Amino acid sequence: MVICFNHVTFTDFYLTNINQVNTKERVVPKEFILPFIFITSCFALWGFANDITNPMVEAFSRIFKMGVSGGTWVQVVFYGGYGAMAFPAAFFIRRYTYKAGILMGLGLYATGALLFIPASFIGLYYPFLIAYFVMTCGLSFLETSANPYVLFMGPDSTATRRLNLAQAFNPMGSITGMFVAKTLIQARLDSRGADERALLSAEQFEAIKMQDLQTLSFPYIAIGGIILAMFLLILFTRMPKNGESTHNLNFFGAVKNLLKVKRYREGVVAQFFYVGAQIMCWTFIVQYGQRIFMEQEGMTSGDAAQKAQFYNIIAMGIFLVSRFICTFLLKYIPAGKLLMSLSVGGSVLALGTILFTDINGLYCLVGISACMSLMFPTIYGIALRGMGEDAKFGAAGLIMSIVGGTFLPLLQAWIIDRGTILSFPAVNLSFIMPLICFLVIGLFGYRTYKIHFQES
Repeated sequence: MVICFNHVTFTDFYLTNINQVNTKERVVPKEFILPFIFITSCFALWGFANDITNPMVEAFSRIFKMGVSGGTWVQVVFYGGYGAMAFPAAFFIRRYTYKAGILMGLGLYATGALLFIPASFIGLYYPFLIAYFVMTCGLSFLETSANPYVLFMGPDSTATRRLNLAQAFNPMGSITGMFVAKTLIQARLDSRGADERALLSAEQFEAIKMQDLQTLSFPYIAIGGIILAMFLLILFTRMPKNGESTHNLNFFGAVKNLLKVKRYREGVVAQFFYVGAQIMCWTFIVQYGQRIFMEQEGMTSGDAAQKAQFYNIIAMGIFLVSRFICTFLLKYIPAGKLLMSLSVGGSVLALGTILFTDINGLYCLVGISACMSLMFPTIYGIALRGMGEDAKFGAAGLIMSIVGGTFLPLLQAWIIDRGTILSFPAVNLSFIMPLICFLVIGLFGYRTYKIHFQES
């Protein structure tokens, strides 16, 4: 899906860095076009994994008769894999190459996906959690390698715009993952909710559970085969060695250098809260929509989840379009200022998500995706700007901050499981968590615009 874009005229369109306008430097130099396309394809592949998995919180909750908190352990292990493997991945990349890191990531990704085969036959929850963990250890390698690798595929002055361009294809994989989750998984699962399944006999429940687990597993097994094909493609392609001038493992020296930079320290914190906000908004939109459609339209739990997932796909489409628009706007608006403005917009929409208890609240939740589109790559690019070889360990810190997707959704799930709070839907009140996240990100954008790049 990524290889089809017009790589010469398209990249010519995206010029300039985050502070300058009308520079003639290419975002992607001609000699790096093919490697850039292959690495950008990996952005789409991990986007698929992220967003086929978010709706599985509701699916596993239903299949195993658990509350939202139980299903959220999918997210705990999924994003926990990022945190556990980020610095080992950085050591590996520093010792070898970015290409080696990407191959290791693809290998672990494929292994985790294929572990769904035994997990579906065992029929227990925990083997699936192990499969997710292995898979995301691979995603951690991929993101720790690919993000800084893209930064080095051209001049430093266009690095942030180059990363925004590569990240623009991540939502394409995400939309595909959401569509597959809706049409190949949610639509084919038994529509009975956890409460209805609790009324079944043990034999009936076991039969439905095993069928549902096989349905859920098939797309993961299929993507495992695709990942193996991508592994071979990159293995036999000559890749550039930019940013790989040394393989010395001076970890403590690199960390010391990184911690001296305020915008890096603050960028790690902002990224933690951004990832948490993204996962919460894209995971719990299902529970948010379920309540509306079950109460106001009388739908079953399964049908309501499918309809809510449709809105999630719309949100991702908005995210994709907004990513390209915001990448264009970076040509004219400093990154920190735009990041701050979008954070304000996200905060207002999160407030609407909390206060509206009808379809208008769902519209606000969908709209948040437009504000989130710029955030991850821009925070990343700001934090790593000018880091050189230290970017390998710097990238690990930023990828490790993805554990925000582990802890913050667990807190939100705990709120949702309360059902109602002071006669108000708990799922609505739970979106105070993303609201707090956007306020933190807005502060980082303000400090970037007003302080950090004034000092550099």
